[in-house]
Amino acid sequence: MKRRTFLLAGLGAGGALVLGWALVPPRQRLRGATTPEVGDGAIALNGWLAIHPDGTVTVVSPKAEMGQGIHTALAMLVAEELDADWATVRVAHSPIDRIYGNIAVMVDGLPFHPDQSERPWVRGVKWLTAKTMREMGVMITGGSSSVRDCWTVAREAGATARAALIAEAAARAGVDPTACRTERGAVLVGDRRIGYGDLVAGAAARRPSNVSLKDPATFTLVGRDVVRLDAYAKAHGTSQYGIDVRLPGMKYAAVAMAPAFGSVPTAFDRSVVGGPVHRIVALDGSDHGDPAAVAVIADTWWHARQALMRANITWSTSPHAALDSAGIAATLRAAAAESGGMPFRSVGDAEAVLAAADRVIEAAYEAPYLAHAPMEPMNATVRVTTDGAECWVGTQAPGFARAAIARVLDIDAARVVLHQRTLGGGFGRRLEVDHIAQAAAIARAMPDVPVQLIWAREDDIRHDFHRPAAATRLRAAIDPANPTRLAAFVSHSASQSPWKSYSRRVGLGLTAVGPDKTTAEGTWDQPYEFAALRSSHAEVELPVPVGSWRSVGHSHQAFFLESFLDECAAAAGRDPLEFRLAHLTQHPRAAAVLRLAAEQAGWRPGGTPVDGVAQGLALHWSFQSLVAEVAEVSIAAEGRIRVHRVVCAVDCGLPVHPDGIRQQVEGSVIFGLSAALHGAITIRDGGVTQGNFHEYPLLRFDEAPVIETHIIPSAEPPSGIGEPAVPPVAPAVANALFALTGTRLRSLPLRLPMGSAT
Repeated sequence: MKRRTFLLAGLGAGGALVLGWALVPPRQRLRGATTPEVGDGAIALNGWLAIHPDGTVTVVSPKAEMGQGIHTALAMLVAEELDADWATVRVAHSPIDRIYGNIAVMVDGLPFHPDQSERPWVRGVKWLTAKTMREMGVMITGGSSSVRDCWTVAREAGATARAALIAEAAARAGVDPTACRTERGAVLVGDRRIGYGDLVAGAAARRPSNVSLKDPATFTLVGRDVVRLDAYAKAHGTSQYGIDVRLPGMKYAAVAMAPAFGSVPTAFDRSVVGGPVHRIVALDGSDHGDPAAVAVIADTWWHARQALMRANITWSTSPHAALDSAGIAATLRAAAAESGGMPFRSVGDAEAVLAAADRVIEAAYEAPYLAHAPMEPMNATVRVTTDGAECWVGTQAPGFARAAIARVLDIDAARVVLHQRTLGGGFGRRLEVDHIAQAAAIARAMPDVPVQLIWAREDDIRHDFHRPAAATRLRAAIDPANPTRLAAFVSHSASQSPWKSYSRRVGLGLTAVGPDKTTAEGTWDQPYEFAALRSSHAEVELPVPVGSWRSVGHSHQAFFLESFLDECAAAAGRDPLEFRLAHLTQHPRAAAVLRLAAEQAGWRPGGTPVDGVAQGLALHWSFQSLVAEVAEVSIAAEGRIRVHRVVCAVDCGLPVHPDGIRQQVEGSVIFGLSAALHGAITIRDGGVTQGNFHEYPLLRFDEAPVIETHIIPSAEPPSGIGEPAVPPVAPAVANALFALTGTRLRSLPLRLPMGSAT
């Protein structure tokens, strides 16, 4: 079915309006209503690029740069089609405009198995969702969607600009455009070379009608290893993060938030104001997730923080004072043990097969809350004036950030100017706007003065929107006629809903109802072929604030599924690699990734230990990318788990920037190991017990393994890479530990019982 002929029936009189709207072609994404700020003298040829008189090309990026390298990848797509000289390419942040709305992230969020993507009705729903998101223009950097979202439009922007430059050069030379060609920032007309900087003024008035994109087989820049555009500034310490903002007359704010969920300040000492301390402010909190708090504004952040400590704040009793990790775990276990919930996928009658089976393999797994813990603490700088407000911040959702400021100040969003900055880590945390709303409320106390709010590390960890804790019950039966395969597989998990919670905080009502795919993704949407399958999830309401954490549901569901598949392989007496391949006969890309990782790691059947080092493997499909990992693990003194080497194979479609892919895989493995070996947020007396890195440790240098990345060449469109290498880490390590000790660890972080083999 062609996407523009998808029909909606049975909607009555209103259906005719929806039908007519659905058939209208989507709006173009090249030219917006807001002119990008690209520097004096530069001329924008569309919303995605501008050319300066000296030939410098500025690519306009709507995606937040938070270390993932998107500014380089996006610039490569534009420069490839533009035939720009890479040495002249720069990147600037985009304004807030609907043309920059992220379409891919919402389409990917639909609860369809990837194998269903070509079904006509699924294509129709995706088409309608994409068209809706184009109208909404929601700017988000997340879901490993940036390259996918910009794959076509960024290339179209470069190709359209190139066609306009050729048309201008041809008109000047009095030749047909077909007599012209481009290379490295210039149009060649016979022996004459005309730089783009000389042509841009005339080209800006041209609207070429015949624009074609390059065949990827002819790419000369995309697919190459180039130095990242942000590398120099970051290496030399000149990159401007949100926390680096310095403005004339700027003041600093520190904030104190309750030690327990739902508490509010009941009293504090206002006498701390004086000298370098200018204001102490009581904050009511907002619907954006920032709780009731007390803030101090001072000449320096240190003065503000010290004044807060002297303010003798008292807090009301928390309505959740009895909440603790043990009770939460019991609630989740009970929900996972029951049937019901949202059935995300069902094939055949899996329950009937299990009921008739001679032997059922069953296991329960658990994962804790996790913090994001980016290196740059939460911060935002806001100046409130009679005309509106300005904000300087690094955010993954600039439109939501602007809307939050407007709502707090009760002004129109058009009166808020947001200046995007580089992010010192995000991992989903900077999708949130709580700290930005809080900064606006604080800055309102000192009109016309820029106020920079900085959270302490303790604020960041205790008042995060944590990765939800989760529990699952998994059951399976070996096929008696073919012991290399499962006859049935059933999973039922339980957790809070991160995406619904987020949608309510930012006012994205569209996704605040219905099933939350992110709760159970990583189990029901995998490539494994089971004759009978049922995968469901129960949403649980708890007071702990939750949000999207790097790879979201995949981060723990992969641990559940891939560990359990190893259990099934052991029960069937099969090698874990052989067992998985037997369930991938119709998924050659997944099988190829798994084989490559095993090959490059020198896989030993069963992960057999050699010299005290065992192997474990895991495969995972997330954000349309396939990643397989083999971990080599030993046990050091005092039962400490030592990961020596992680071999990764990746199929993420056409590799736009191979070195960037390797960097993301390496970062993902380190991030995943931090969670697998150390990560846990615990709740006691209604609040988070951890406060800083001595209580919430990250992986240290001496724990980091050798990481090898092998990228499979592909002609498929690019898919995600910022998150897909995180999910396989924990199960690969856990499976290696089983091969080493015979002990199956079913909860995170991984902790060996006393007396395990060394």
